Amino acid sequence: MNPHLNLEENMRLASVLEPSKPSFFPARTKIVGTLGPQSRTVEIITNCLKAGMSVAQFDFSWGDTEYHQETLDNLKAAVKSTKKLCGVMLDTVGPELQVINKTERPISLQEDSFVVLTPDQDKEATSSLLPINFTGLSSAVKTEDTIFIGQYLFTGSETTSVWLEVTEVNGEDVVCLVKNSTTLSGPLYTLHVSQIHIDLPTLTDKDKEVISTWGVRNNIDILSLSYTRHAEDVRHAREFLSKLGDLYQTQIFAKIENVEGLAHFDEILEEADGIILSRGNLGIDLPPEKVFMFQKTAIFKCNMAGKPVVVTRVVDSMTENLRPTRAEATDVANAVLDGSDAILLGAETLRGLYPVETISTVGKICAEAEKVFNYDLYYKRTVKYAGDSMSHLESITSTAVRAAIKVKASVILCFTSTGRAARLIAKYKPITPVISVVIPRVKTDQLRWTFTGAFEARQSLIVRGVFPMLADPQHQAEPTNATNESVLKVALDHGKAAGFIKPHDRVVVCQKLGDSYVVKILELED
Repeated sequence: MNPHLNLEENMRLASVLEPSKPSFFPARTKIVGTLGPQSRTVEIITNCLKAGMSVAQFDFSWGDTEYHQETLDNLKAAVKSTKKLCGVMLDTVGPELQVINKTERPISLQEDSFVVLTPDQDKEATSSLLPINFTGLSSAVKTEDTIFIGQYLFTGSETTSVWLEVTEVNGEDVVCLVKNSTTLSGPLYTLHVSQIHIDLPTLTDKDKEVISTWGVRNNIDILSLSYTRHAEDVRHAREFLSKLGDLYQTQIFAKIENVEGLAHFDEILEEADGIILSRGNLGIDLPPEKVFMFQKTAIFKCNMAGKPVVVTRVVDSMTENLRPTRAEATDVANAVLDGSDAILLGAETLRGLYPVETISTVGKICAEAEKVFNYDLYYKRTVKYAGDSMSHLESITSTAVRAAIKVKASVILCFTSTGRAARLIAKYKPITPVISVVIPRVKTDQLRWTFTGAFEARQSLIVRGVFPMLADPQHQAEPTNATNESVLKVALDHGKAAGFIKPHDRVVVCQKLGDSYVVKILELED
């Protein structure tokens, strides 16, 4: 029996087919949906939220700020009508190499023919000449290097991708042999050179412009830093955000997309607030037999550091089909069993035909995998790994998780103003859901008083097992006993009304009293 799965020894296989009992909480594993042409109306976004999306990603590789603003305004309307919180993630373009096809006419490439990649963007894209947005390709590559061109889905198998082998470098042009016949369609395709350093900044001028206008205007919760290659990339981005008003609070998730980022993974993890494993690009940079090992190792490292880890590219086939393949369904479950915090859907929701059904299907698979996750083993392993280096707060939060396991609590209620305590509880992946009650803090700029807390609440929407609730601003972050009790009563009443707290349930409460944190166990009456 696999020790990482919590399966009963005498389990009947027929029981697997029994329908799952409905639960108030959707899957603990969160779902990030990329909003785009197929998923930007108020109606579809509303259905995405109801299906289980908790963070919306805006991909600036295409579309202008007005287009994305319209989508975000629709998201806000959907959030208001469903009363479901949703985080906003801005995905930077970064040093992404692109083939420019101004005419948007399909381009057919034949196996064993030759094609020239040129930095001259004034030229028209044809089957023998492809203009690209980078002048340094000829100095970065050598003969026999592999170049991949595809339209967003990097599986290497679908008919919109082509593999090229460099045969000659001619001035600024690169001559390549076409390895498979294909037709490239649409205005934009991404170009990926396997295991080569591209000498472009991680945060480009275009990215900075988008962040300082659209990002500031919309108070983005998370910045997805594409093509993070060094810890310095994260530090540079953080310094940039720190000068942009409220964006000093924005979390930075480093997107690991190539061997360079993989080589500096430990230092990047230390600097970033979370990690996104971009398996599409990594799948090209790594030999296929190494992909699973990287995923499991990277997720383990993130789990032990207590930082959220997001896995991408899980149900590519659902871009055009209503059901995932067997391999994809198993892949989603394995990501959950490995310890992923969230699953990120890209093309599947952006331009896929079934955005709502995809979110719903992935959510159901996550929920089933969570039922057999071995929480007990995971807790022991995480405590052992943390060892004597635990902070005071972590020792309290890990105790709260242990108490919840021992008394079979229905929920853990955590009162927090920064979200840190809730994230530390989530690090130990308790079997019980964590209700993070975010207490607003008052801040002033000498002219007016404002309450903060919404950022912290939305940022926990990407953390597995944490469900945020924003407390009333009259309960501020320096509470007295009386306000503590009243916030607790509001949280418990909310839980009872929603149906996830029942009479005679036990609830573990983790809260700050003065300068110290306390953990208490409540046994509820009728």
